[in-house]
Amino acid sequence: MIMRVNLDCNACCRKARKILLNMKVVETHMIDKQQRKILVRGRFRPADVAIRLGKKMNRRVEILEIEQDVGGNHEP
Repeated sequence: MIMRVNLDCNACCRKARKILLNMKVVETHMIDKQQRKILVRGRFRPADVAIRLGKKMNRRVEILEIEQDVGGNHEP
């Protein structure tokens, strides 16, 4: 999932990283400060992660793209 968040400074990036690391459902994440985008991968509902990140950072979070798992790595 790709989200757009207003990341003004390095402290905002550190805060977003800390919030994402504390979420058990997030497997990997990447923060791009210049483009103000956060890429998140894992098994979760996209709206739940966006709402939680927005509330904790007190910022508006916009979901840009949602990718489904196409690798077929599903547990039986």
